[in-house]
Amino acid sequence: MKQVRALVVTGFGINCEEEMAAAYRLAGANADIVHLNQVFKERVSIHDYDILNFPGGFSFGDDLGSARVLSNKFKFKKMASGKHFIDDLAEFLQNKKFIIGVCNGFQALVKMGLLPNIGGNFDQEVTLTHNDSGKFEDRWVTCGVNTDSSSPFLSGLQKIDLPVRHGEGKLVIRDDGVRRAIIEKNLNCLTYLDPEGNGTGEYPYNPNGSELNCAGLIDPGGRVLGLMPHPEAHLSFYNHPAWTRKKQRGINSEEGEGLRIFKNIVNHIRHQG
Repeated sequence: MKQVRALVVTGFGINCEEEMAAAYRLAGANADIVHLNQVFKERVSIHDYDILNFPGGFSFGDDLGSARVLSNKFKFKKMASGKHFIDDLAEFLQNKKFIIGVCNGFQALVKMGLLPNIGGNFDQEVTLTHNDSGKFEDRWVTCGVNTDSSSPFLSGLQKIDLPVRHGEGKLVIRDDGVRRAIIEKNLNCLTYLDPEGNGTGEYPYNPNGSELNCAGLIDPGGRVLGLMPHPEAHLSFYNHPAWTRKKQRGINSEEGEGLRIFKNIVNHIRHQG
């Protein structure tokens, strides 16, 4: 059976790398945490891995907008060999591998053009900007999964509870053409739900006011996933603030709902290769 390898990058203010690596280890994969400078200097190659992970955090202090500096580094940084890192990412995806970005990682993916990447040329088509509330939101949300999306990360999931921890999570779409394509191609893979299970823009169920009630996006090939909520923060049933009520309702599994996303992708890679 194929041993799945996950590369979790860190550095420059990323601070959720340990939780993300733990998620892969619990899912049965090998996970290495590597500083981005080691990747840029080509001492570590992303091509030795099956999944590339951009965790959450506060890269460069969010001083110029969340992940703006980090995304520019990804897009314009020349590696030791002289090639640009964005070209290495394109090759990684052409080799049918996978990328996930959570929170600050999602912000970096949209700002460097990997999501939604409808045009296929890494132009920025959407952004993630200041929450409508005007403040940092630290709360649990319920998200609905678009079952027509092509992402193996979300296979078999319909609804999932996860925490959000962000000040700039509002998705804003560049124009009507991009908006139509996101809808038609089912790229809006996660939406914020109200207590009745309906997609909502109502605060606090939608913590930021995202267009399309969007909590997560995929690319047209289904190989890149970005989401604002933190699946790596719900690895155990006991992470959930209402775990006692869930237990009283007969939910006995001790596995957190977020872990299912990592198990999904590990199992998918294992069976395809």
